Amino acid sequence: MKKILTTPIKDEDLQSLKTGDVVYLTGTLVTCRDVAHRRLIELGRELPVDLQGLAIFHAGPIVVEKNTNEFEMISIGPTTSMRMEKFEKEFIEQTGVKLIVGKGGMGPNTEEGCRRYKAVHAVFPGGCAVLAATCVEKIEDAQWRDLGMPETLWVNRVKEFGPLIISIDTEGNNLFEENKKTYNARKLPIIDEINRQIKFIK
Repeated sequence: MKKILTTPIKDEDLQSLKTGDVVYLTGTLVTCRDVAHRRLIELGRELPVDLQGLAIFHAGPIVVEKNTNEFEMISIGPTTSMRMEKFEKEFIEQTGVKLIVGKGGMGPNTEEGCRRYKAVHAVFPGGCAVLAATCVEKIEDAQWRDLGMPETLWVNRVKEFGPLIISIDTEGNNLFEENKKTYNARKLPIIDEINRQIKFIK
């Protein structure tokens, strides 16, 4: 059965989620990348969007303005989440965001933020940016447009946006770090075998 998170997301909505689970999002999804994080955390500027209980997407979309303040989402693919790693714990604390979506894993700062403030990080598959745009029903607002299209805070109404793979859960478990341990354990005997077969090479 498809697991759908609906904004505003509550702590109890996330408690049962574990790393590797697949979810979809219905409600409000706000694009939020490097500069918006930096403005809030380093410069102390208040975000023009209330993210309490909402979801952000580390993404730089392609948007067309059809009429004044009327927009169409063309493509919305994930940005590498690790770029926001140094800001994310403080970002979660200050905004109350509950779901962070991006590409690739994040590190201990985000793990602590998710554990302490009961949020999750999820991965959206790369290469599906145009497909993702079809889940955007409407762009409801656009803030900080002075930052340019990729860094603007695009406030999207989405329906069953996903699939989203939980990579950090509310206990701070990290799917990418867990997988690294598994893969490293598997590769050691293989490396030993390869070394035995090529030890004659000087």
